[in-house]
Amino acid sequence: MIKIDYVTVGMIETNCYLIEDEATGTRAVIDPGDHSDALIAELDSRGGTLDYILLTHGHYDHILGVAELVERYHPTVCASEKELALIGEPSWNLSKNHGLTIKPFTVDRALKDGETIDFGESTITFLLTPGHTMGSGCYLVDDAIFSGDTLFCTGIGRTDFPTSSMQDMMQSIRRLRDLEGDYRVYPGHDMFSTLNQERKYNPYMN
Repeated sequence: MIKIDYVTVGMIETNCYLIEDEATGTRAVIDPGDHSDALIAELDSRGGTLDYILLTHGHYDHILGVAELVERYHPTVCASEKELALIGEPSWNLSKNHGLTIKPFTVDRALKDGETIDFGESTITFLLTPGHTMGSGCYLVDDAIFSGDTLFCTGIGRTDFPTSSMQDMMQSIRRLRDLEGDYRVYPGHDMFSTLNQERKYNPYMN
């Protein structure tokens, strides 16, 4: 099983998650959207190791802190193969809009839909869920979905950005709706939820 902690980072309070396989101590950070003293202190208190950085998509508020963590801990950076162009293009990752400069980093594993990552005694599965961006994705591990800016509590991500598509978003939301069983939903912003709650109350899942 995994342990899940989080901090909110950056100008628009991105949920940045620290997950750890409790049996082996394998660790990943999901969407480090900015520098966080609290996150670094927590990692250092656990021995100063980080195995993976998992990116749900490439907008600045989800990647601004990647390079710092790579330099400090040397993790494997993972993102959708369809998101690589956006990550490197300031007008697409929206950093240009806000006058920000993202320190370059390398995506070590460009993930295909359905690809898995060995994570200690657990397995992380990447689901491609385009809509917010063309390469947006979710990570499934144990009973948790890290949904980025695809699925929110009673809502969905915006589809008015470069590479966005409302048609793709609706297909992605239906894909999540149709997963078997229930999951805890950990979105890129705002409140946590469950998949059953979203099936019941989220109008986009009807």
